[in-house]
Amino acid sequence: MQRKSVLTAAVVALAVAGLATAASAQSRDYIQIVGSSTVYPFTTVVAEQFGKTTKFKTPKVESTGSGGGLKLFCAGVGVEHPDMTNSSRRIKKSEVELCSKNGVRGIVEMKVGYDGIAVANSKKAKALSLTPRDLYLALAKDVPANADGSKLQANPYKTWKDVNPKLPALKIEVLGPPPTSGTRDAFVELVMDKGCATFSAIKKMSKKPRRAACRTMREDGAFVEAGENDNLIVQKLDANPDAFGIFGFSFLDQNTDKLQGAAINGAKPEFETIADGSYPVSRPLFVYIKKAHLDVIAGMREFLAEYASEKAWGDEGYLTDKGLIPMPKKERAMFSSDVKNLKNLAL
Repeated sequence: MQRKSVLTAAVVALAVAGLATAASAQSRDYIQIVGSSTVYPFTTVVAEQFGKTTKFKTPKVESTGSGGGLKLFCAGVGVEHPDMTNSSRRIKKSEVELCSKNGVRGIVEMKVGYDGIAVANSKKAKALSLTPRDLYLALAKDVPANADGSKLQANPYKTWKDVNPKLPALKIEVLGPPPTSGTRDAFVELVMDKGCATFSAIKKMSKKPRRAACRTMREDGAFVEAGENDNLIVQKLDANPDAFGIFGFSFLDQNTDKLQGAAINGAKPEFETIADGSYPVSRPLFVYIKKAHLDVIAGMREFLAEYASEKAWGDEGYLTDKGLIPMPKKERAMFSSDVKNLKNLAL
């Protein structure tokens, strides 16, 4: 009988704890946003502006990487889950399916602008002019052993000069984003795949082996996964002039006193070259919104109205000061309308 009483008390205690946790979760009075480290500074600026100028609390913004953010976003509906997620790539079909499986079926897609991916180094060192082929040969785990790429070998290149005789005899050392990062996804698609495609035999491969050949990065120290903290990469490059880093243009733009971007196919990563499309390594940036939370979390609609406003993302908006490349006016109007009308995502 005593044992039964102890068990009953334990069950009651657990139930009370559960109710307390639920009550605490239900009382969340701020917007929770996760996701891309590249979109993070833009969303953070909007959040700070929103907190200063409205009656609502400043949204909490976390940098988890695009893939990590979408995983958290798609985990379910309820205040214990994020309301929005930043992404430096478009959501994948598999992620939409994961969302649906977990009850997240109403998603609004908001493109916020464009960004370039920079390959940068310290201003204490010489700036380089690179091609996607140079970067593929420098960073891929396996590279062609012959002219057409029909035979692959473990990457033997130690210096940039080994890759291309026109480049300096400088040790290859590149700090880059992890696989969970949208910047990594975009870099392999816009740079590694294009460099890989300059070899005819690899270009003719079927999808799976071609992706393995093009997108698998070195693990011998030449390429170092530096995490989701792009500011940390900036600090490391300033301390080590021989190293290069891969990150969003906004971080280069905010650190032009310390860093310089390498030209890719002759075009340097600059606001104008990304905006006019002459810089080849650029991508769109997104925020995804959970419709089920709009009338549960105070301020979500008002926050979206602030983000999708000309004063924020317009040609002269405050986000351009942080390095965001604005969408053309017509495209801004379309996404502003989609957000206002809560248009459902369609892939």
